Amino acid sequence: MLSSRKIMVHLSPEQDRILQGLAELKDMPDYTVLSRIIDAGFQCGGEDTEVVRQVRKIAAVIGALSERLAEVERVCDRVLFTACAAYAYARDGALGAARGDEVIAREVRAAFQRQRGLAAKSGT
Repeated sequence: MLSSRKIMVHLSPEQDRILQGLAELKDMPDYTVLSRIIDAGFQCGGEDTEVVRQVRKIAAVIGALSERLAEVERVCDRVLFTACAAYAYARDGALGAARGDEVIAREVRAAFQRQRGLAAKSGT
């Protein structure tokens, strides 16, 4: 024979917002959605399930990709800065301006910031 018992559940404000959103999305009462969430948690079976192991593997791969992406971003910044410096010095030489390194360095930093800003605006 099946029996049940009532348990009071305290949700954080964030959990409550998520629960309410899911209830609205599924057009169900929030207690029904909460019951389904609890059932899904029990079906997960704890820490040693294949699903948990796969999620951990995926998380590890995402972490490694995130590190590599950060490294690529640093390299791209260095390449962009070097290109800005090369342009500024080449322009100075072509114009025969013979301005000092401090003046050219300010132009390089300004060009670098402009290009970073343009890239951020365009989403690339």
